[in-house]
This record gives sequence, C-alpha cells and structure tokens, in this order.
Amino acid sequence: MIKEIIEIAKNAGDAILEIYKDADLSNVVDFKGDDSPLTLADNASNDVIVKALENQFPDIPVMSEEMAQAPYETRKNWSKFFCVDPLDGTKEFIKKNGEFTVNIALIENGLPVLGVIYVPVTDVTYAGSSAGAIKIEGDMEVKIQINNKSSERIAVRSKSHAAAEEEVLLEKYNVTDTISVGSSLKFCMVAEGKADIYYRHGPTMEWDTAAGQAVVQAAGGKVYQGDQENDLFTYNKENLLNGSFLVLGF
Repeated sequence: MIKEIIEIAKNAGDAILEIYKDADLSNVVDFKGDDSPLTLADNASNDVIVKALENQFPDIPVMSEEMAQAPYETRKNWSKFFCVDPLDGTKEFIKKNGEFTVNIALIENGLPVLGVIYVPVTDVTYAGSSAGAIKIEGDMEVKIQINNKSSERIAVRSKSHAAAEEEVLLEKYNVTDTISVGSSLKFCMVAEGKADIYYRHGPTMEWDTAAGQAVVQAAGGKVYQGDQENDLFTYNKENLLNGSFLVLGF
C-alpha cells in the first residue's frame, strides 16, 4: 500500500505547486470559522487525495481536514481509516518559505500504522510503516532512524507556534541546541536523526500529527500525550482536537 500512498501524495503535491507558482492563485486566502487560513491549494490537494483514496481503497473511510467529518457515532466503528492533511503548514505556504507538506496516514485501532509526508517544493518524501522508515530524494531511497543520543540533544521547534512551556522540558532532556522548521517536517527531523525532541504545547488536530507519528515510530521513536513518557498518542477520539504531545528520538 505504501507505494500507492506515496504516489497519491506526490500527485497532490503537484496540484499544490501549480497554485504555489502562480501568484494570482497562491495569494487567494480565505479563513475558516476558527480563523485558520484556507488556500486554493488546500482544496486542490484534498480533491486529488480523497478521489484517489476512495478509488483505490473503497473499503477504507477517509478523514480529511478539508471535508465534513463523519459523526462520532459512525466513526467509533471504524477499525481503520485514512487520516489526511492535504496541505500541512498553510501559513508556511502563504509565507512562501517552502516548508509545507502533504500528510497521509493509515490508522488502525486508534494508532497510526503507515504514514507518508511529501514535501512538494523539494520533492522529498518521508514514509513509515511496519517495514521501517525511509526518505526518498529523487531516485535515492535511504532508511532513516532516530539518533538515540543521550546528551547534547537538539530540539526542533515550530516557526509559527512557540510556547514558554518548552523551556523547562528542554532543560529536563539535556537539550543544548534548537532548530525551527514549519509543518510536519518537525516529525521528520526527529525521524531522520537531525533532531532529538519535539514538544508541542498548543492545540493541533488529529490530521496534523498522524502521518508524522507513523514516520517517527517507524524510525524507532515515540509520540506521547502531554509532556511525560506515559501514554502513546491515539486517534479517532470523539473530539478530534489534540492536546499537547512529546516526540522523542531516543
């Protein structure tokens, strides 16, 4: 399945880039009820992904940020489903910094078992499954894994969502340096060992984290609820809003 999902993500990325490279189209920005931005590229990518998933995997329901959500009474019976963020990092798209992604994950029994993150501007793909985690650049495919460092750790932080609560946590985990990057690329940095920890205090939605969690876990890392190494992050909650989470590459 992962090859098919990668192809779908790349096709969605192509649709995004067509708009990204056209100033008249990329500058069209609307706002949702929660004041989060919505671009033509969000909708174009969503159309590509949802149609392809429904055609290729008709028995697996789809949950996407850019579509109406099934009621919980229906969703709670899903043993598996696709969790999709057609354009993660819309603010980065608007800023034109290239740090936005296409995220597609497969959730089984509340946990992500497969995830694909595609970076349209650089044509880089990260993918994770039971077979491990990989990074694809052009024709080069390499296995990736967490760093497992015990000291002088690097934390990756959000470009758009900083939190004072991070400081105490970073000291606890012997973090000596930080880097900033947008969207789900923060998960990818941990998965490939370029960073060791990512903590997010502010709210996210399930589609913001599902693919990233799959890639991190396939690379040997963990994603926990809150700021403690206790419960793993789970999906298909009645309320799709996530609480804080902690990503560890060790």
